[in-house]
Amino acid sequence: GRNPDAPPPDALLLVVDATTLQRSLVLVGQALRLGLPSALVLTMIDEVEAGGGSINIPALSNALGIEVIGAVGTSGRGVKSVRGLLENPAGWPRPVLEPPGDPEGLAGWIDSVTAQSLHVPGERNPWTERVDRVLLHPVIGTLMFALVMVAFFQVIFAWAAPLTDGINNFFGWLGGLAKSQIPNELLAGFISDGVIGGVGSVLGFVPQIILLFVMISFLENIGYMSRVALVMDRVMGAVGLEGRSFVALLSSYACAVPGIMATRTIPSSRDRIATILVSPLMTCSARLPVYTLLIAAFVPNTPVLGPLRAQGLVLLGLYLLGAVSAMVLAALLKRSVLRSDSLPFYLELPPYRVPGAKQVVIQAWDSAKMFIRKAGTIILTTTAVLWVLLNVPRVEAPAELTPPQAAAYQMENSVAGKIGTAMEPAFAPLGFNWEINVAILSSLAAREVFVSTLGQISAAESEEDQSISDALKAKTRADGTPLYSPGTVAAILLFFAYALQCMSTVAVMRRETNSWKWPLTALVGLLVIAYAAAFIGNRIFTMTAG
Repeated sequence: GRNPDAPPPDALLLVVDATTLQRSLVLVGQALRLGLPSALVLTMIDEVEAGGGSINIPALSNALGIEVIGAVGTSGRGVKSVRGLLENPAGWPRPVLEPPGDPEGLAGWIDSVTAQSLHVPGERNPWTERVDRVLLHPVIGTLMFALVMVAFFQVIFAWAAPLTDGINNFFGWLGGLAKSQIPNELLAGFISDGVIGGVGSVLGFVPQIILLFVMISFLENIGYMSRVALVMDRVMGAVGLEGRSFVALLSSYACAVPGIMATRTIPSSRDRIATILVSPLMTCSARLPVYTLLIAAFVPNTPVLGPLRAQGLVLLGLYLLGAVSAMVLAALLKRSVLRSDSLPFYLELPPYRVPGAKQVVIQAWDSAKMFIRKAGTIILTTTAVLWVLLNVPRVEAPAELTPPQAAAYQMENSVAGKIGTAMEPAFAPLGFNWEINVAILSSLAAREVFVSTLGQISAAESEEDQSISDALKAKTRADGTPLYSPGTVAAILLFFAYALQCMSTVAVMRRETNSWKWPLTALVGLLVIAYAAAFIGNRIFTMTAG
């Protein structure tokens, strides 16, 4: 109630992990000092019991002076009681005795509360100790993390590929159906190529996105990610950051926006800004459609070592490139404009647990919904605008051209085509032509729009039922050489590895740093690095292929 814009709450429902009850009672004591009607829900009581401990809930309720309910979210145990409790929050009791405010008195209060209500086993679970000796080992733990990451990216290609092919085939069929059933040629082109061809090409990567989030959620819920953060604290220390920065950067693998917001837990303002500036280099889910499209089309799915295949290893390499580049840039920042002393890092390691399938699926779907919502808003809007720009003004194609050639002639002479052609002098050293330039320009709204732009152009130019991958392979330059040569593909991948092509990220940087200085520095600086990396990559792969 101290903020005039936010009224005080009517009651407080305190939710506490039962496995960390003693430490959590610090917050409970501070909350009860507010004197509001209160109730306490203890979650994960099954883990306390499985570990040989017990909590006397009636005794705890009497000691606190409020109602206490034990619950297990994954199994539903106690959830009905919680719902019943929520029916009348005004009737919850207020604590009779206010907990002490000073730290020493609060510690004594916690001891008295738990004396008759909490029994904990004298030793940690021996299995936890044994597993931690391996996963927290500075060398073995790092190798284990590397193995997990290799398997992680092999699975993304191996398991999601059939579903992706099915979705792409469905949208290809749907686009052809729209083109054949809508009598107006211009409207048919807009629906088939602009909407279905553009948005459908992005939605084809939903299986990879969902699988990515399922695996991240699983690793987090079993307690592994916390161990990784502790192991990587040593690596972060070498570049001038600490484990809290790694946690924020790990969040950026899903999206840089929550990763940047997670930097609020970093106590050093300079460490926080350094972490914010390098967060966009972590490979977010928006890059995954671009990577998987080009890798699936131009990297042969050949075995390299046992079950390891080339496509998965290339994807892993791109993720490692982003992470290593983030560390190098962080080291440069911490040794120059953002120099500061390092602070100690401490982290509570959660117990190992087997997450419920429902819990993992719900968390993964919540994250994937953001991707699908973006496809239905930003990407759909941008695709619609691009279709207009690719089709105006209407030009008369030479009579000898086939329908796909006529469509290519129309787009090359459209507003978008002329913009892309005007960009060619700047991007020709990277191997980009006008359509790649248009796709790069449109990706500044959202990275996935690159795929939808190429999908839209390919749908208009290609034969019926031809996939976007096959259409890209078939594209040639004026001299008959492949448009997507190894040098060009490498340049696109490297450009996307470094460029900051997300206005939402720029806006969050502005809000979190309270200045335009840092987001503009990141936007311009990373675009320059992206161009340089793409130029070098194009030259190396062109010479190698030659």
